[in-house]
Amino acid sequence: MADLQDLERLLGDRLVRDASVLAELSHDSSRVGPEGAPRAAVRATSTADVSAALAWAHEHDVPVSVRGAGTGLAGGANAYPGGLVVSLADMTEIVEIDAANRTATVQAGVITAQLDARAREAGLFFPPDPASARTSTIGGNIATNAGGLRCVAHGVTNDSVAALVVVLADGRVMRTGARTRKNVVGYDLTSLFVGSEGTLGVVTEATVRLKPIPPGTPRTFRASFDTLEAAGSAVTAIVNGDAQPEVLELMDALSVEIIESFQPSGLTVPAGAMLVGQTVGLDAAAKAESITATCRAQGATETEISDTDALLEARRLSNPALNARGLKIGCDVGVPVAALAEVFHGIAEISERHGKRVSTVAHAGDGNLHSTVEAPDDAAGIAAADAVIDDITKLAISLGGTISGEHGIGSVKQHELPWQLDEAALDVQRAIKLALDPRGILTPGRGI
Repeated sequence: MADLQDLERLLGDRLVRDASVLAELSHDSSRVGPEGAPRAAVRATSTADVSAALAWAHEHDVPVSVRGAGTGLAGGANAYPGGLVVSLADMTEIVEIDAANRTATVQAGVITAQLDARAREAGLFFPPDPASARTSTIGGNIATNAGGLRCVAHGVTNDSVAALVVVLADGRVMRTGARTRKNVVGYDLTSLFVGSEGTLGVVTEATVRLKPIPPGTPRTFRASFDTLEAAGSAVTAIVNGDAQPEVLELMDALSVEIIESFQPSGLTVPAGAMLVGQTVGLDAAAKAESITATCRAQGATETEISDTDALLEARRLSNPALNARGLKIGCDVGVPVAALAEVFHGIAEISERHGKRVSTVAHAGDGNLHSTVEAPDDAAGIAAADAVIDDITKLAISLGGTISGEHGIGSVKQHELPWQLDEAALDVQRAIKLALDPRGILTPGRGI
């Protein structure tokens, strides 16, 4: 077995072998556990630490799992037996806020909401806004190409990444991208590493794009519907209308009920579903009025406009609320926005056919759905819930959708890859993996 002494001489107490600490660093927030106990972990504080760790692992053929805050939901950061965990959680430096060029340079362990708060001090904001923004890291967001609440207006994480510092599998350090708005030099390596889930290299630093804070007072809005299908039709009408929201989220009746029981906020549980969203800019109030009018025209039974964020805070509570209720078997599918009503109808049919209650929350404005199945936490219950999720995923694909909108593949979705990707696409991705990680030490068996 590979000797850790050389690595320990380089890293000192940043190399961790304490069993209790290793246990904490060995899993993410998915329902699947680590494949086994790792031999050690590196609590990196610099790119040089990561480089030393990967060079050692490459030399000794030791599998490496990479983690930030551990908020991932696809099992991508779980440890390998006898492997090395590389933790980036201590790489928390915001290197620079460059207001003139509207960029920020940060280490991978910076918490998303903390970067946004620092940017706002300069009159700017960081567009990516995952529901876990208060706990997830920039490196984790980049690894999964995370989405979030503001995707409908600003796109996913990749749309805000300008340049990266990446440590390759053999320990070499590479820089990609540029601070300029235009850059067509060579292959687009930045986009290659965004969303690669730690299988091609480890992102240790990123230069990301910021945007000016919109002027005026934001408005949040709510619309309740008797059916999910009606809410889906309303989303399609809103997205194709003149008044565009910055946020447009959906919670079905079961989700609202669970969120309210978890942390009461006065929300009335709708018969079918609730849309919540936000408009920004000097015309935020007028846009909110227009959107709620569209909702009423599509069958909304009740609407509300507010100048507080309370409605969006309820949406952010969905994951902890569902987890507290024991709903952990879920999916992360995406469909074209025009197919929302159809996919909601199909989910209802699948729920009825299997006899399982399904909770659905969605980044409705971009068609990204998170359906979770209520089932006993035992082998039979998990298998039954997985069957429901498989059917929902196949439904999404049949409507021109995807098996993952933002959480990534990890280990949870490995069996679904052939449902979406043809053999040629899989072969190309395997060839890229082999070229960059010939010994297969980086997050092996996951992502692709």
